[in-house]
Amino acid sequence: MAPYKKINKVTIQTKKSEPPKKIIIGAEPNAAFNWFPGHMMKAMRDIKAKVQMVDLVIEVRDARVPIVSGNAALIETIEGKARLILLNKANLADPEIMSKWDAWFKEQGVPYLFVNCLDKNALKQVLTVGRNVIEERRRASNPEGLPPKQKYRFMVIGLPNTGKSTFINSFSKRNATKVADKPGQTRVQIWVDVDEELQLLDTPGVMPPMVRIEEHRFWLSLINAIPDEIIGEEDPACYLVKWMLKNKSEDFKGRYKLENFDMDLEEALVKIATVRGCIRQKGVPDLERVFKLILNDFRAGELGKVCFGTPPKEK
Repeated sequence: MAPYKKINKVTIQTKKSEPPKKIIIGAEPNAAFNWFPGHMMKAMRDIKAKVQMVDLVIEVRDARVPIVSGNAALIETIEGKARLILLNKANLADPEIMSKWDAWFKEQGVPYLFVNCLDKNALKQVLTVGRNVIEERRRASNPEGLPPKQKYRFMVIGLPNTGKSTFINSFSKRNATKVADKPGQTRVQIWVDVDEELQLLDTPGVMPPMVRIEEHRFWLSLINAIPDEIIGEEDPACYLVKWMLKNKSEDFKGRYKLENFDMDLEEALVKIATVRGCIRQKGVPDLERVFKLILNDFRAGELGKVCFGTPPKEK
């Protein structure tokens, strides 16, 4: 990972007899971000090798970052196979912004659904739409008719921690794959029999080979597609605090008992540390605990419904 140059400073007043302490926070990247370990390259090769065995590719994204949680390199790998985009965790996304994304996706010509993969009704909708996409393709390729009771095969792809394994486990009504709030749990392809008519092929999460925009790196870290041990907790947490203040999130303000949004990053971090008891000896805020707390609260949906970015036509 590229070296980082620290920037912002927080001034912490301790005792009157002691000089204020400076705590350095925030970071400035010197280069584009890359996290593409060897197992992801292998996963790309395996996906390409097996994609012709399936009828439909289900691409799972995060509804809070509809485009950035996609992977153009992964889409190229499936070579034009029928695709259904699932924008998962829609229950955590801002409804107003999500409606704009809904309108944008309608214009793109690829079937899609905003879903919560833990919602049984949403999963029924996925099955219905998926079967319709497949049958339409089958009719187009063989207008004279097809043998009855032909099995459906779905391949599930996406970035780490977008909810692929949760989708498969909910869909198959059993713990067919390993699920954890940590990216990279699926390392091999796994076939899952849902019923006599349907099989799912789970695949490892695959990141884009390069994330060139700094803000996108933060977004992917916040949704935990990039592990905290790779990028750290400080920079994404600082970005999120600034984003929440700028966008005047009432849920954020209420969660940490902020008086208003007219404060800078440093003031907000000190306030959060005080409210949540993240204080070390001599009254110094424990910023490491604050960063972890903010990220955990966001990922648990405690900071309100959020969407990062707007559709391209909105820019």
